[in-house]
Amino acid sequence: MSASVNHLESRLFDDSELLEDIMPSAITLAMMLRHRKFASWLRTEFDGYQDRESAPPYRRQQPGHIVAKSPQYGWIPAPIEEEQKAQFGRLDLVEGTKELEQICQACKKGSGHRVSLEADDLERLKKGLNLNADLAISVSRQTYSDLLRTVRAAICLWARAIMAEGIEGEHNHYDKEERARVAHLDTPEVFWQQAMEQLEDLGMPDIKEVGFFGRVFGRAS
Repeated sequence: MSASVNHLESRLFDDSELLEDIMPSAITLAMMLRHRKFASWLRTEFDGYQDRESAPPYRRQQPGHIVAKSPQYGWIPAPIEEEQKAQFGRLDLVEGTKELEQICQACKKGSGHRVSLEADDLERLKKGLNLNADLAISVSRQTYSDLLRTVRAAICLWARAIMAEGIEGEHNHYDKEERARVAHLDTPEVFWQQAMEQLEDLGMPDIKEVGFFGRVFGRAS
């Protein structure tokens, strides 16, 4: 088992590389450096958050649009008031990064993904609207992409901080002195907070849309 922090950092800027494939390498590096907190955060991001209250702010209360299914026109914007939009038009995205990437890839740019409302919220909203149609929240592709780019950015900033301490190149082992040199960097919350603040400056790639050949042969277009 070996890991290269340099290679990890470069992969994060390659739009043909998915987090699904990058994160196992990042977890390996974190474990080799004894960065247990960072490895735990990576695993939770990969698998998803069972407890939505523990999800970081870049996953919480993400904006969406309430849509209603019309027998004649299909899914259309629901006739809701601002107060109802504020109450029901946000949701927590707690799924693992693989699932989020798949959702994002399946959406065309400028479109979104419909998410079912919680049963209680659905009934309350239907009652408030006096509407019997199916309702859902449509979350934009960009919202999913920005979340995934934030995770990539946090890993990138962590990798850069490790390299700044002189830990570079391919390794299959880190000695006690090397691990001690970067022990203070086992702080995932610091890096995802920085990622949120610096996202637009870091140049993280957008998630590629899967086109026809991608659906047939399993590649992003």
